[in-house]
Amino acid sequence: MLDSNSLYVYDGDGNEKKMTILFTFDSDETGCQYVVFQDPDNDEGEVFASRYDDKGQLIPIESEAEWEMVEEVINTFVEDEENAD
Repeated sequence: MLDSNSLYVYDGDGNEKKMTILFTFDSDETGCQYVVFQDPDNDEGEVFASRYDDKGQLIPIESEAEWEMVEEVINTFVEDEENAD
């Protein structure tokens, strides 16, 4: 489920976890909406990504080509953030 700057996911044990949304984007290539998010309790800086539908339901990214496209967007975001500092 998505709200303004957070989303909630379930871990492997079925526990709900609040994640921080870094950004969302639409892909003309796939016609899908994506969300990139991070665990605020994890100091390692690991980021996660997922597709989502109009109801805010998360949909796993399954194809390698789709992951490559998402990683490219994430890398561009990181570079832009670093250049802004």
